[in-house]
Amino acid sequence: MMRHAVLTLPLLLAAAVASAADPAPGGDDFFEKEVRPLLVERCLKCHGETKPKGDLRLTSLAHVLEGGVRGPAVAPGKPDDSLIVQAVRFKDAPKMPPTGKLDDREIQVFTHWVELGAPWPKTAVLAPVGPGFQITEEQRRFWSFQPVKATEPPAVKDAAWNGSPIDRFLQAKREALGLTPVGPVDKRVLIRRVTFDLTGLPPTPEEIDAFLADASPTAFEKVVDRLLASPAYGERWGRFWLDVAHYADTAGETADFPVPQAYRYRNYVIDSFNADKPYDQFVREQIAGDLLPGPPDKAGERLIATGFIAGARRFGFDPQNYHHLTIEDTIDTTGKAILGLTVACGRCHDHKFDPIAQADYYALYGIFDSTKYPFPGSEERKAPADFPKLPTGEPVYALGEGTPHNVHIHKRGDPTNLGPEAPRRFLQILGGQPLPADCKGSGRLQLAEWLSSPKNPLTARVMVNRIWQHHFGEGLVRTPNNFGKQGRPPTHPELLDYLADRFVAGGWSVKAMHKMILLSRGYQLSSADDEHDRALDPNDEALWRFDRRRLDAEAIRDSLLAVSGALDRTTAGPHPFPPANTWNFTQHSPFQAVYETNHRSVYLMTQRTRRHPFLGLFDGADPNASTGQRSTTTVPTQALFFLNDPFVHEQADRFAARLLQAAPEDGPRIDLAHRIVYGRPATLEETRAGEEYLRKYVQGLKDAGVPPEKQVAAAWASYARVLFAANEFIYLD
Repeated sequence: MMRHAVLTLPLLLAAAVASAADPAPGGDDFFEKEVRPLLVERCLKCHGETKPKGDLRLTSLAHVLEGGVRGPAVAPGKPDDSLIVQAVRFKDAPKMPPTGKLDDREIQVFTHWVELGAPWPKTAVLAPVGPGFQITEEQRRFWSFQPVKATEPPAVKDAAWNGSPIDRFLQAKREALGLTPVGPVDKRVLIRRVTFDLTGLPPTPEEIDAFLADASPTAFEKVVDRLLASPAYGERWGRFWLDVAHYADTAGETADFPVPQAYRYRNYVIDSFNADKPYDQFVREQIAGDLLPGPPDKAGERLIATGFIAGARRFGFDPQNYHHLTIEDTIDTTGKAILGLTVACGRCHDHKFDPIAQADYYALYGIFDSTKYPFPGSEERKAPADFPKLPTGEPVYALGEGTPHNVHIHKRGDPTNLGPEAPRRFLQILGGQPLPADCKGSGRLQLAEWLSSPKNPLTARVMVNRIWQHHFGEGLVRTPNNFGKQGRPPTHPELLDYLADRFVAGGWSVKAMHKMILLSRGYQLSSADDEHDRALDPNDEALWRFDRRRLDAEAIRDSLLAVSGALDRTTAGPHPFPPANTWNFTQHSPFQAVYETNHRSVYLMTQRTRRHPFLGLFDGADPNASTGQRSTTTVPTQALFFLNDPFVHEQADRFAARLLQAAPEDGPRIDLAHRIVYGRPATLEETRAGEEYLRKYVQGLKDAGVPPEKQVAAAWASYARVLFAANEFIYLD
């Protein structure tokens, strides 16, 4: 019996580690920023690898779960049952740490960590703080820190794939793995795919018919050009950037004060994508648009662009006293969005996986601490302040210059516990360029140049990867916000570098990159399955097929509005917030609102502390953190939404009225409904089933005593909801 128990202990421990290592999203970041520094500074002296007290080591998740003489230190998800939480609360013996009780915030860190499931990065092993930071040769050789290489497309055996450079890279990997790509996609499916990809809207029956009738070899290219020229393109692709910028219309502090001027940055992003603004210019304007030279008539636009940084989250009851957290949010967002690096992991200690020193973090911190952020208002101080003015005299949520200075390192991220000074400069691993000796500003202008330099190995790679991701569902690097050691390596490294090189050589044109990708055969594959290929490459990393995927939240909502005929395609302006002189929001009565509109979903009011009901249900971006890739959930409430939600009922009523007006008989109406909703004609079987459904529904309404003049419209509205609820409406092949 004892032998059986000894043999199963490793299995039980492995299961516990597996369950604890897959906790809530964002758990690893919380561990690195909050938990690791506490464990290293307050716990490892007694519970490290050498002679641990109570035989308890806190150096790895396995050791934490194995525990010491008193048992496991943590019960994931159950703080009250976890010895480590009991000990730091000082309620029962032993009381830890023995030098004195932690403060309330530190205790809450441990409690929340356990509540999250005790997240712990898979390879993380803790050790006491070492003598100093050094970048190793191995770290310097890491793939993402290497210069972009202008790789020549490889030769392939299958002559049919010798066309575009992209196809040659893709086919070379397939051939190396023994994979055969599936056939090309049907033209109806292709135009639906590319229309959603570029505009987030379904193609109209007329657009589909025109594409089907065009037998020229440039038929698809003409569709791509038309879509890239559509204003809907910027609304679609601007939304993707707003995800990584974690855009919101409220500040995020405890009362979540509105920011009525934030919409200008949103519209700036949309306009920039529509204008195909060079990406390097786009980056520079968002970091230092207020400092850049340029045409005077564009000065307001450049100032608005700094809303990327001005829109960083505010914290606490009095955000002025938590400004270090706003700067952390700035560094985190900037690092992930532009560099694909988790730079903010250097706030409390040297980065444990990537060559980013704590001094790197505070070098950047000094740049942003030398910058004047607008004050949006808070519970303690209601009135907004420090808003720069546009040339028109209107206030704008943007940046200004502060008093230039360096900052001291905050030991363990605590701004009251200062270490040595950290001169302002760029990341060491990317050059470590210091500010010029004669620099009289914050350093944002220089930072903008460093970030957008063609010599920077990350900026172009990260952006072309994002473009690829939103066309194929996954990036060539499947962790789009993390090109570091904890991220995934590229599936096609030579292709990634080829695209990055072409991106820069082509003037950083996002639209040109779209076109290069979309005209490849790889993009135009069908989503059919192949048993042989699936056995060899179950995750489709070699792209032997096009992966089917669900539409995102905005595309679903916009499609409902589009097919019903209710979509307002004009550009939206400010939200109807209450007048600022009435703002009395508090942490106990924070600002909350949902403003209904028939504009596209990118124009919905986005609140930091409260998700929009629809966007929350269908996995919209989290406005509290840079979202590189959204999750996709399937839950019963999504299906119930299509059956019961008033918004769906309203669009179904409109769609029914549209169909009743368009055709005199049920058969043609059913066919038109399928063409509008699914992009294809109804089959004979679907027409018969639809006619039978409508007949029975009308009869049921008659039996229920519904007035005759309402029966037909109600039946058609019910039929519309059935069409909306089908997978074919919300999935893309």
